[in-house]
Amino acid sequence: MDKKKIAIIGGGNLGGSIARGLLKSRQYKPEDITVTRRKIELLSDLTKRGLNIHSDNELAIKDADVIIIAVKPKVVDKILNQAKQVLTKDKIVISVATGIELSHMQAIIGNEIPLFRAMPNTAIAITESMTCIATANGSVDHIDKVIDIFNHLGKAIKISEELMNASTVLAACGIAYALRFIRAASQGGIEIGFDAITAQTIASQTVRGAAGLLIKGGKHPEWEIDKVTTPAGITIAGLNEMEHQGFSSSLIKGVLTSFEKIE
Repeated sequence: MDKKKIAIIGGGNLGGSIARGLLKSRQYKPEDITVTRRKIELLSDLTKRGLNIHSDNELAIKDADVIIIAVKPKVVDKILNQAKQVLTKDKIVISVATGIELSHMQAIIGNEIPLFRAMPNTAIAITESMTCIATANGSVDHIDKVIDIFNHLGKAIKISEELMNASTVLAACGIAYALRFIRAASQGGIEIGFDAITAQTIASQTVRGAAGLLIKGGKHPEWEIDKVTTPAGITIAGLNEMEHQGFSSSLIKGVLTSFEKIE
């Protein structure tokens, strides 16, 4: 797609990570990215890298083609009321605020503005996010443009809005689940003789490799598991013991518990 000027309204943890991810992708020039924040001194690293940093939300929205709203949910209405003064139907609005439905936002800015919800995770800062996207009225071209932006920050897919809470659990909370597995595997590594740093390095790269096999190969996890489980071998013995201790069921229950909490 033709590169667009992007305004990120809210330069906190998530908004700042999006900006840094866009820079890391090398697909956007620093001068084409604007980030707003009340305390702009907290974004000094982005200022040094040539981004437009200021606190005027309305100006940032007016000058941008794509507006990413990355503020706390309680502030979204205020930002949208500012935005509707300068929004035109050739702009795209993307909210990454948790729990604010498209219909609620449309009630403020109207139905003519292409409107999206996006749920990235914290790996967006290293351009490895899993981002789920839903839209109220975006055209195929709009959808392609939004997916293209977030594909530069990892992997993006379009889902229906009713699955946004589920995507928050599986992708955003999922980062913590995966990190907890790495932590546990590292602790096991220490018990069998490795120092902490080496154990974490081995566990982290092993998880990265396992994910890569699925992403690049497109196979079911059990297909890859079968390749390393020989009859009467050490891998199947370990896996079976984990299952006896409730490994899969506890993980599934954790996902369901998080989902029930967000609902």
